[in-house]
Amino acid sequence: MKTITIEGQLRTEIGKQATRQLRSEEKVPGVIYGGAKEVNFSAPLTSFKTLVYTPDFQLAEIKVDGKSYTCILKDLQFDKVSDVLIHADFLELVEDKKVIATIPIKFTGAAKGVKDGGKLITKMKALKIKTFPKYLKENIEVDLTELELNGNVRVEDVKADNYEILNSPRIPIASIVLTRQLKQEEAATAAPAAGAKPAAAPAAAAPAAAAKPAAAKK
Repeated sequence: MKTITIEGQLRTEIGKQATRQLRSEEKVPGVIYGGAKEVNFSAPLTSFKTLVYTPDFQLAEIKVDGKSYTCILKDLQFDKVSDVLIHADFLELVEDKKVIATIPIKFTGAAKGVKDGGKLITKMKALKIKTFPKYLKENIEVDLTELELNGNVRVEDVKADNYEILNSPRIPIASIVLTRQLKQEEAATAAPAAGAKPAAAPAAAAPAAAAKPAAAKK
């Protein structure tokens, strides 16, 4: 798994004034928690870009005051006006302690429903899981090969060893829906069958119509 290295400095002063000073120097305050002790640090804004602006799941190796912490990103705060990163929270990975993480989904296989003319709609991009650090990986593969028209793959269908999936089991992850062309073809096929029913009515009425003149001759 890809690991991003961040070189930081220990923060000795905590508070609004100290935070404003860091941001004026284009540095981002951050916190590492989950380990033996909480670590407050700061690092240049540029060092966070590869970790923050990507859909990939990555580890962060944060080096502060001569020590190294292997972490996962847990939370980010951005300025409401400028949208610049202003704070980052990290969770230190401890070998024998389970962590909760959000892992991207990687769809594999060519779905049957798409081959039959349907359209693939993906409804989830990641799954929330609980596992030990050693089992963390870049993505969770979901095979769509057997997915048919009007079919769904749900959270409960995902098989991921060593992962406890925390999302609701019945939530759809991906679906194959009818395209407009398929709907039109189905409607065209159904139209003759629907039109055949009224045609039977005149034939049934014919004997009754013929009987009236015969009664008039008498």
